[in-house]
Amino acid sequence: MAIPVMTPPSGTPAFLEAAGWAGAEVRPLAGDASFRRYFRVVDGVRSAVLMDAPPPHEDPRPFIAIADHLRGLGLAAPAILHRDLDAGLLLIEDFGSDRMREAVDADPSLEHDLYAGVTDVLVELHRHPPAPGLARQGLAVWLDEVMLFTDWYGPAVGLDLDRESFRAAWEAVLAPVDADGLPLVTILRDYHAENVMLVHGASGHARFGLLDFQDALAGHPAYDLVSILEDARRDVSPDVERAMIDRYVAATGSDGRFERAYWVLAAQRNTRILGVFCRLWKRDGKPHYTAFQPRMWGLVERDLAKEGLEPVRAWFDAHVPASHRAAIWDRLP
Repeated sequence: MAIPVMTPPSGTPAFLEAAGWAGAEVRPLAGDASFRRYFRVVDGVRSAVLMDAPPPHEDPRPFIAIADHLRGLGLAAPAILHRDLDAGLLLIEDFGSDRMREAVDADPSLEHDLYAGVTDVLVELHRHPPAPGLARQGLAVWLDEVMLFTDWYGPAVGLDLDRESFRAAWEAVLAPVDADGLPLVTILRDYHAENVMLVHGASGHARFGLLDFQDALAGHPAYDLVSILEDARRDVSPDVERAMIDRYVAATGSDGRFERAYWVLAAQRNTRILGVFCRLWKRDGKPHYTAFQPRMWGLVERDLAKEGLEPVRAWFDAHVPASHRAAIWDRLP
């Protein structure tokens, strides 16, 4: 995807001077689905990343807190080199340009080993209690999130969907997951191949540079494994997904509760994303996200076929015809 033309915020020169980077070159790096923008700062042989998280839309404090927590566990989150919280500016460690997404796409033979590495990162993260102060992601949050499907997907494709029966179906399958007794862990929420950098010269957990974790919550241990393996932006082979679920279970000693939760949370997350991408299109003027909808439907259909999702599967069968699932995106933006 082409990077849009971006201009650094007006306070950048003064911020960089205060950080000891006066006169450095500032190059556009990326924007994302939020108001955050990123720039690479280059000064001779050294480089860093400028995060622009403009208030009041964004607050960099959660990013800083989670970065400190992850680094304290020996995981690779960017070091904070300088900050101006009032301006929403951070200068952070640069993990380079070798992103997991492009590495796997260029050489599919790397898929198993790289996904094994990011699965092992979760195993390590989940050995520890959630980061202090995190809000909990549980039944109430899951239900509110999944309603994005009725509220945004339905109208976008011309369906008037019944919210009450939709919510009831999801509560029937999510409530047992919420009450399954597995310990809460830190969940990064946007843990996928475009948010993992391959850090040159590092090994073990430190090889996998973590980004975009400012929305972290305390939640179910299956959630981030779903996020990395059922990726909205790239296809992960079913064999690798199966192998990584088994790898996580073997490493953590999890029982059958974990896999039951995995498929329910996969269905919840992917249904939510169908709504999120419609909201990005309709509300935020970002129609390119709709290109991912056929993949999302492929994931949702596969998830709904799993045991334990019968009430939700029946709701979809009754309310969302095949013509308004993946097929409709051939004629919508």
